[in-house]
Amino acid sequence: MNVEGQNQLEKLKKNTDFRRVYKYGKSYTDPALVVYVIKNRAGFCRIGFTASKKIGNAVQRNRARRVLKAAFDMVQKDFSDNFDIIIVARTKTIYKKSTEIYPVLNSILEKSGVIKN
Repeated sequence: MNVEGQNQLEKLKKNTDFRRVYKYGKSYTDPALVVYVIKNRAGFCRIGFTASKKIGNAVQRNRARRVLKAAFDMVQKDFSDNFDIIIVARTKTIYKKSTEIYPVLNSILEKSGVIKN
């Protein structure tokens, strides 16, 4: 997803990467989601989406991840630096639409310094 004028974006896949972000990253919370952010040395931004079994069954977890991914797609992709970002669904996520999650996610990413103002 490398578009001219925008940073490259990849998925976080390895458990060790997730654990590093959870352990050393800064967290930002909201009733609908939690965002963990840490700088990386990869040269591009990496993103991960998670939903635990507390959310519900597989259908509800998958819907929660889809809603988070759709909200993230709406966020402007002009990242200021290289970050690892994990977006975690909470129980209220399954009752919201991506258009309701978008403003919260956008403000958290601006506050954390991931998005240029």
